Parts: sequence; C-alpha cells; structure tokens
Amino acid sequence: MHARITATGAIRVGIALLAVFAFALSYDALRQMAVAIHIRWLLTYAFPLVIDGFIAIGVGALVMLRAASAWSRAYVWILVGAATVTSIWANALHAVRLNQQTRHGDGLRLDDFTVGGLSAIAPLALAGSVHLYIVVHRHAAAYGPANVARDSADVAPDTTEVAEDSRFSTEPQDREPSEIPPERLALARIAPLGRKGRASRRHIEATFRSRELTIGRTEADKLKDLLQAELDEAASLQQRELDTTPARAA
Repeated sequence: MHARITATGAIRVGIALLAVFAFALSYDALRQMAVAIHIRWLLTYAFPLVIDGFIAIGVGALVMLRAASAWSRAYVWILVGAATVTSIWANALHAVRLNQQTRHGDGLRLDDFTVGGLSAIAPLALAGSVHLYIVVHRHAAAYGPANVARDSADVAPDTTEVAEDSRFSTEPQDREPSEIPPERLALARIAPLGRKGRASRRHIEATFRSRELTIGRTEADKLKDLLQAELDEAASLQQRELDTTPARAA
C-alpha cells in the first residue's frame, strides 16, 4: 500500500511538471503572437493565460461534469475545442513564420509543415496533462479506507477467509457495510428521481461521484431501496389522508 501511495505521488509530480513545461512553451509562443497583434506590452503576459488557462479549466470541467446532461457536456466540449484549436493554430503560425524568416540560416532546416506540427505538441500536452492529473487524483481518492483494509487482509489471509473467498468468489467486490451512515443517506435523498418518480440507483451514484465520493453498487442498491421505501410510505400516508378527508367533511 505504501508503494502504491509513493507511485501515485510520483506520477502526480511528473504530470504537474509536464503541465508546467508545456504551458511555458506554449506561453512563450502565444506571448510573441500577442505582441504581433499589437496588444499593449503590459497585457501581452495575460494573452496566453486566457487561451491556455481556459483549456486547463475546461478539461477539468469536462471530467467533473461527466454525469451532467449531454447538452451541458457538448457546450463545454465546444468551448474547450475552440480554445485548443486557437492555441494550436497560434503556436503553429508562430513557428512557421519564424521558420520562414530563418530558412537561410545555419543549422537544422525543417519544412513548415513539420515545424507547425511539432509546435502543436505544447498545447496538446497541456490539455492532456491536466486530464491525466484529474484522472489519477480521482483514482487515488477512490482507493479509500475500505480498500486499504481489504488489501491488508489479503496480505495474510487465514484458512477461514480463504474458504469464504472461494465460496463467494462470484460475488462483486464492492460489498458495503450493513449499516448506512446517516450522512450518506442524506446525500442520497438529494439525488434526482428516476422514471415514474421512483428512486434511481444511477442517479444516486452520479450524485456521489459528482462530489468525488466513492460508492459501490451494493450500497447504491441499498440506498435506492431505502429511499423507495420512504417514497412508498409517504405516498401511502398521503393516500390515507385523502381517503379520510371526505369522512371528516361528512
């Protein structure tokens, strides 16, 4: 387990460094483009932040909105795509123009297509590194205390546990405790209802994951059954009140 944590931390640091270097490379090209389009010198420093910063934030928003509606995700995709294309185009144009101006110099000579293609690596690496960092972070968060305890037990299982594991090997590995914590039940209550106003396991899972909380299918089913029982009881109580109203009026 300690090795897993160490490896995850090393990967996070590597991804963060990759993002910093990619941003620095793209930043240099975009700032020179800002000078070329006659932005005031003091504001040329902000021009790359608007473009590449929007890419980083947009990629993060896409990961966080994975349970949102298709229209919401499509809207964010359009914005991120536009910012990414703009950054790639600006980086490529900057590299091609400089390549044309220094074509007769000494050293390695590349054609404009190659120069433009290589210059697009920086903005693409920035977007990819942000996405990788978020994915790694969510995976590490998903590896919670319950999994740690399970891994610890797997290190030296006794004969009884081995027998039980072989007998129930077809069961899913996301078994949850029999008692549902009140705070998790309260969170499940705010999940949208599904078809015909019934509790929905899919909506419960989406509500938990939108808050970066892990939930197994067994617990989600149990929460769904509890919520549906509450809904049925409330509907039954309302129906009894409606049935007794005419009698009281009489």
